[in-house]
Amino acid sequence: MDSSQNDDSVSQQQINEKSTINTQSSTNKTDVNKENNENEAVITFPKGQVEVMEVDEFEDNSKVPHLSFWKIYLLFLNFGFHAWGGPVAQIALIKERLVIKDQWITPARFNRVYGVFQILPGPEATELCMFFGFLAGRGRIGGFLGGLGFVTPGFLLILLFSFIYVKVGLKNIYFNASFRALQPIVAAMVLRAVHKIGDHSFISSRDRKFNYLLFGLAILSAIQTVVNLNFFITLGVCGIAYMFLDRKMYWPGILVFVLEFIGFGVYVGFRGLPSKYSIATGVGKETDPGHIFGLGLIAGSLSFGGAYTTIPFLQVEAVMIGKWMAKQTFLDAIAIGQILPSPLVMFSTFIGYYGGWVYGNGNHAWAFLNATLISIGILTPCFFFTILGHHALEKLVRNKFLAAFFDGISASVVGIIAITALDLLNFSVTTTAMIDNLPPEKKDLVAAQHSSIAAILYVLSLATLYTFKRPTTSLVLVIFGAIAGQYLFVVNENGERLEL
Repeated sequence: MDSSQNDDSVSQQQINEKSTINTQSSTNKTDVNKENNENEAVITFPKGQVEVMEVDEFEDNSKVPHLSFWKIYLLFLNFGFHAWGGPVAQIALIKERLVIKDQWITPARFNRVYGVFQILPGPEATELCMFFGFLAGRGRIGGFLGGLGFVTPGFLLILLFSFIYVKVGLKNIYFNASFRALQPIVAAMVLRAVHKIGDHSFISSRDRKFNYLLFGLAILSAIQTVVNLNFFITLGVCGIAYMFLDRKMYWPGILVFVLEFIGFGVYVGFRGLPSKYSIATGVGKETDPGHIFGLGLIAGSLSFGGAYTTIPFLQVEAVMIGKWMAKQTFLDAIAIGQILPSPLVMFSTFIGYYGGWVYGNGNHAWAFLNATLISIGILTPCFFFTILGHHALEKLVRNKFLAAFFDGISASVVGIIAITALDLLNFSVTTTAMIDNLPPEKKDLVAAQHSSIAAILYVLSLATLYTFKRPTTSLVLVIFGAIAGQYLFVVNENGERLEL
């Protein structure tokens, strides 16, 4: 058994010892009634005596079963097959089964665990599966298998869809028509995600209230993204500055921004405004296995607040710097991630597959290898932080300076995603990639028609996402878009719409 067998099992033993009632006579039976209070248990003795004992709601794991490694994998594999509807639905599914129904841990502890995972990079649903696997397996192997089981169905299904896409979809007008309709729908989902992420990213971990400084950091990071400042500079500066600002140490915080502006001014003075290629690392400029793994590793390290935070980075690396993936294909990758029961971050599997297909000149073995490597890379930070030990993470996050640092990063990420969302909106409405082979006299008219339809789809999708807040709304929109595309965007070589 792993030597790290968490502090959870130790605390369980302590609670059980506290709850043991010693009696002087075997004939004196004890009737124990535990009331479902958050912070205490009431124990009633035969003569009416009452003793109130403190119960730690954050450490009570007394109902966590000890499962074999195989059963842990199968349990979370089942969760993976039912992981439809995105992270909100996935987290609700896990909570309903393991916290509400089976009562592995208290709701209070679940909320605190979830709060920690919201701060760390990686998909929260996967991290929760690793956490519960850690408890049930009494160690890191159980945690690893919990996460692995959860992501397996999505990984395999995205591999299948990736194969179909590159095998059939690149030149098939019907296949492309469906994805043409999905592009504005996906762009609307990304913009809606900006609002969702902002709902908790602008809440200070100090007082759990809306913080205008965090909102200001998002605006600043958006401006810095527009002028092509590197992601890592933006995140680092906002995180460090907010460490001081949150403690009301305003002058050191302002000094951090001043030094950044001076450095930026010096750079512009000697080199001019940064190019659009300077906003990332360049790790995605090639599609060999090493670069693809590095692309996933860095993207996974930046995934504060969930999968949407990886979109700006992956788009810049694969579409703008590497230029081995068209922007419409990138949007298609996000759409595929929305369709399947998997963490949305697994859309990166498609990107890796496509990169390997390009690298191997159509060789699917290279595509499979790169899809696997980018998936391992993007999940490595998530697995590392979670399996490292939850108690260690809680101590880390409780550090006021570090908590403020993570708050600053999370807020600045919102601004970066907002600019990406607007860029995807513009492209999804105006792209003519599907009709580039039309005669010039036909192309302008068809492009105008398609742009109008795409704009309407975008507005309707955004309105739907704000009106219907059910977890399955995104999935329904994707299915609707795939069907609608067959009626809206299928045209022949003369620009005439084909009847189904």
